[in-house]
Amino acid sequence: MKVLVTCPPMLRRIEEFRETFESKGLELICPPVVQILSEPELLELVPTVDAWIIGDDPATAQVFAAGKKGKLKAAVKWGVGIDNVDFKAAKALDIPISNTPGMFGEEVSNVALAYLLALSRHTHEIDRNVRKGVWHKPPGISLTGRKAALIGYGNIGRATASKLKVFGLEVFIHDPYAKPESSEQQSFTFDSLDNVVRNADFLLITCAMTNDNKHFVNDALLKMLHPGAFVINVSRGPLIDERDLLTNLESKHIAGAGLEVFEIEPIPHDHPFLKLENVIFGSHNGSNTIDAVRKTSLKAMSLLFNFLNIQ
Repeated sequence: MKVLVTCPPMLRRIEEFRETFESKGLELICPPVVQILSEPELLELVPTVDAWIIGDDPATAQVFAAGKKGKLKAAVKWGVGIDNVDFKAAKALDIPISNTPGMFGEEVSNVALAYLLALSRHTHEIDRNVRKGVWHKPPGISLTGRKAALIGYGNIGRATASKLKVFGLEVFIHDPYAKPESSEQQSFTFDSLDNVVRNADFLLITCAMTNDNKHFVNDALLKMLHPGAFVINVSRGPLIDERDLLTNLESKHIAGAGLEVFEIEPIPHDHPFLKLENVIFGSHNGSNTIDAVRKTSLKAMSLLFNFLNIQ
């Protein structure tokens, strides 16, 4: 049987796992993937394999239907986010499928904090200028007593909130689906979206992408932030309307942004964001530590082997 792997972090460490697959009689199919494979590429590849470990690829109903007509017997979404996977279509086609939830709270929250610290003290700007021979000394802001608004209180949001508290920030949270414990309710303020945004010096996006929240961070919401606030997104790019964020960054209503993710990935080389000095860029790499990749890959493999009835 053949197993297709299209998740870049797992692919970069695939030799660590190859022996396990081979010991179970499974042949690995490992195409070169920068971020995702396209739907046409998947329509060609997926029907030829028995199982698929999915990255951020467009795992659409059409792809699963093509897989079902071919050899596909099971799939696992590597990681937490499932917005790119049509789980309903897979289940309707009787293709066993799961994601690997609860894997990256610590790792992604650490990246969120890295953006917040850099934006508050301009360390990214200082680095760029010192490399140019300019002894740059911009004034930063202290964090104690500042307010952070977290949109999303899942695994990543919870880890981020606790770390923000350690740095002395007041933490405001919006998540209509969260069920905080009493200790969390005492530590943080849970409120409506409008209220938490209006309180924020830092707006951090840590929620899952759904069919209902695309571009919920738009001009109207950004204008609720007081002038000089910062925006950090470690979740999914399409949660933010990039044109609206660009306008607010150019006008300096938003003082700066830390963007781990984008609407199109990799970010196009001519994207206007790249001309701005007040933006820190990531490469959708927040979960990518040696430890987390190993843990998640082993979990994905375990789920897949179970679906295939392989011991």
